[in-house]
Amino acid sequence: MGPSSRNDSRAHILGRMISLLEGAAKEGAQLVIFPELAFTTFFPRWPYEDPAEAAHYFETAMPNPNVQTLFDRAAALKIGFYVGYGELTPEGQRYNSALIVGPNGQTLLKYRKVHLPGSHDVRTGQKYQQLEKRYFSYGDLGFPVTRGPAEWGRPLMGMLICNDRRWPEAWRVLALQNVELVCIGYNSAAYDPSGGEAETAEIRTFHSTLAVQANAYMNATWAVSVAKAGVEDGAGLIGGSLIVDPNGMIRAQAHTLEDELIFAEADLDLCLQGKEKIFNFAAHRRPQWYRPIVDQVGAVEPAQAAD
Repeated sequence: MGPSSRNDSRAHILGRMISLLEGAAKEGAQLVIFPELAFTTFFPRWPYEDPAEAAHYFETAMPNPNVQTLFDRAAALKIGFYVGYGELTPEGQRYNSALIVGPNGQTLLKYRKVHLPGSHDVRTGQKYQQLEKRYFSYGDLGFPVTRGPAEWGRPLMGMLICNDRRWPEAWRVLALQNVELVCIGYNSAAYDPSGGEAETAEIRTFHSTLAVQANAYMNATWAVSVAKAGVEDGAGLIGGSLIVDPNGMIRAQAHTLEDELIFAEADLDLCLQGKEKIFNFAAHRRPQWYRPIVDQVGAVEPAQAAD
């Protein structure tokens, strides 16, 4: 998807999404992947003093009257979709969430983003902020996997959101459930969101592509990674949406920063080469040596031998 500004109405954004959905269905697609926080602008760049001021960016139920037309149109077309959104629970918790919806309009799987980037507090001197820690709680659902419907070949499906795709632990937990299709939505800045000039749009797009290719290969899974891109209220977002096969090969990639459809047919049998041979976990994993991955947060240097 292209950019969505703070002044764009929900109806306008939803209309764009439905148009994309209809275009995909016309070409025979069975599953459409929309980006992270697809219904709104990427609001965590804005430092609202009171998080309640951002309440209109969140959904208190999914679906709800504001987005029901997307669910209804998808069900009428018998097409499924992944969509990211801001979730506000009845208990008042806020999450960066996503759903996979089946071709009958029913939710198949829900996920809440685990790896929140940026900071809670405003960084002095930065024009645009990355305040996901301010607006969201860390996801509490783990990395669930479910089987898709028979129409899709019963794929084992999982989800990630944006920054999650950079953390190999997330992919591996999905792969340990034999995942065959990972759906990812993202909104990644076209500048260094932590300040400075170390990262350009080009290198951030390269890293986004690299992370998906490498992890799809190392976990023998299809991966579909979809951006909201372009310039939102002056702030750039990278594009680079792509579909990657279990060999890490790019099967399709977006070429613009606007609303654009890309397609690939996912042959699930391609997962078998990796899952049964080089990444046969039962034969080759040695988890007794992996304790630091779950026991540590920060890096710890090894003890040095005495001179």
